[in-house]
Amino acid sequence: MFYFLSKTLDFLIMPIGLVFILLAYTLFTANRTRARWSAGAVTLLLYVLCNTYLVNKAFRAWEYAPRDIAKVQSGHAIGVVLTGGMIKMPNLRSDHPGLGNHADRFLQAYLLYKAGKIDKILISGATNLRTMKLGQDDGQQAARLLRQWGVPGEDIILETASRNTRENAVNSAKILQKRFPGAPYILITSAFHLRRAVGCFNKAGVQVDTFPADFYGQALVPTLRNCLRPDPEIMGYAHFLWREWIGYATYKIMGYC
Repeated sequence: MFYFLSKTLDFLIMPIGLVFILLAYTLFTANRTRARWSAGAVTLLLYVLCNTYLVNKAFRAWEYAPRDIAKVQSGHAIGVVLTGGMIKMPNLRSDHPGLGNHADRFLQAYLLYKAGKIDKILISGATNLRTMKLGQDDGQQAARLLRQWGVPGEDIILETASRNTRENAVNSAKILQKRFPGAPYILITSAFHLRRAVGCFNKAGVQVDTFPADFYGQALVPTLRNCLRPDPEIMGYAHFLWREWIGYATYKIMGYC
């Protein structure tokens, strides 16, 4: 019952859920003035959510700024990579993975490692039990690819108990403080996710440098097309960012970050 209610609430507070609520109100209210206002709100909300320029501006305001690898100081003992959407499996029995939407997280860790900026890579995160037993989860698959690309197995550490960002921080902190106390760490995750992740690591007692990956905001030149014409594909990205805002606010309220 709790699972059902949590998923229902999750849907209702997302942009598409708000659209459904407003549409339902428009259809069933007896007050014609309020119905017109509600229909207008739906139209405006959909337009904003599908506006390339506005959604891109929101991403650029929220995401951490990109960093050049050459400007990252050498000597970070550990690069901590947070899993989630890094690997896409066409079939759980497949002999090779596809790269997921957030694969850039471990790619950037690999580039930092090859550039001598980090000594080891800690991949933190767990998925469902069946996927992990088959060795097809994000962490194990990413580690396998890193080894194929030349990273020695002893330089890859897997943390396989975390199911969310807070647990990433708490469980990674235990490893870092036990095995590499006082060493400099650098946190590698999607640029839109870094605010929440850094807050969680700080709460867990670990101060981290940051290296953003997987950017969605672009250096977009405003045109009539991306400023005025709605693009339905953009709504998915708006939903994505909205979910992160909700997650960040929830973590703040709970005291996790």
